[in-house]
Order: sequence, then structure tokens, then C-alpha cells
Amino acid sequence: MPAASPPSRRPRSGPRRDESARLAVLHAADDLLVEHGFSGLTIEAIARHAGVAKQTIYRWWPSKVEILLDTLIEDSEKRLPVPTGQPTAEGVRGYLHDFARFLTDDPAGKVLLTLVAQAQHDPATARSFRERYLGPRRDQERDWLTRGIETGVFSPELGPDATMDALLGPIVYCALTGTSVPAGLVDTLTESLLRPPPA
Repeated sequence: MPAASPPSRRPRSGPRRDESARLAVLHAADDLLVEHGFSGLTIEAIARHAGVAKQTIYRWWPSKVEILLDTLIEDSEKRLPVPTGQPTAEGVRGYLHDFARFLTDDPAGKVLLTLVAQAQHDPATARSFRERYLGPRRDQERDWLTRGIETGVFSPELGPDATMDALLGPIVYCALTGTSVPAGLVDTLTESLLRPPPA
């Protein structure tokens, strides 16, 4: 099976970015989003918080959405990687628990939820979010789940994409509406959606 596609990074243009300045901008965007929300997040505030010139940011990123996407891609790779080993029901359950914690406890989870919300009424954000983050990540998740189906670990009634939607969707809905993930939800989802093959 071909290797999963890595998250898409925005092509660089202009001068090579200084790594310390780049990280300062990403961290500033994270901090300011948590403090002020998406509408209160401005390039001017990011530049001031990061200690870089506004023109420097515009040379490297065309919008605050692209800054947030870079932040989300890097943080997800570090703190919520899609497993690469042989899938098991326990492994899927652990991934879902990690995903729930990421959305509710990690600042990067707020970035993800913000971009989901913004994508509902901004086609450009929706397109970039899908191409750079959701699409590549779904490729990895689909490949992981498909390996479990092909090796006989799972026998879901739905296809791999619909199964992942059904597993992750309720957790995203809870996070978007500000409610806690009900106790036992993850166990119920994995048991009902990832049925083992019949004996």
C-alpha cells in the first residue's frame, strides 16, 4: 500500500524564513487566538506579539488563516499523530481519546475548531483547510483503518471514510458546542462501528 500523504505545506515564496522568527509568529498566533478569538486576531497583533515586522509576516504568509494552518499542521504532527502501526480496536480507542483531549485541552485544538467554524462561511478558508490539513490527514486515517479491514481486524458496515466520520464526528460536535465528551462515548463508538469479523 502506498505511504500516506504528508500534510501539505504552503509553497514558500520570497526570502528563506528565519526559524526563530517563524516559530515566534506561530506561537503568537496560538496565544492570541486563545485570548481574543478569530475576529480579534490580526496580523498587526501577531507581529507585535512575535517581535517581528508586519511586512515580514506578509512576505511569508498571505493571511492569518495560513498562519493558523501552519500552526495546526505542526502541532498535530507532534501531539496528535495518526498511528502508523497495525490497527487494533484498542489503538483506535486510544486515538479517539487523544483526539478528544486535543480538541478540549490543547490550544492547537482551538485552532482546529476555529478553522472548522471559519470554513463554514469562507470558501477560501474551506478550500485551504481541506487541501492542507483535512485531506492529507484523512488519507493517513483511511490508510490506517483500511489496514485493519484488510487484515481482518475490523469488519465495519460503513466504508473507511464514513467510519472515520462516524467515529470523529460526535467528538467534534461536542467540542464545537462546548460540551464535554460523555463518559463511555468512545467505547460505544468503537464497539458499534468497528465490529470484528464474524466468527
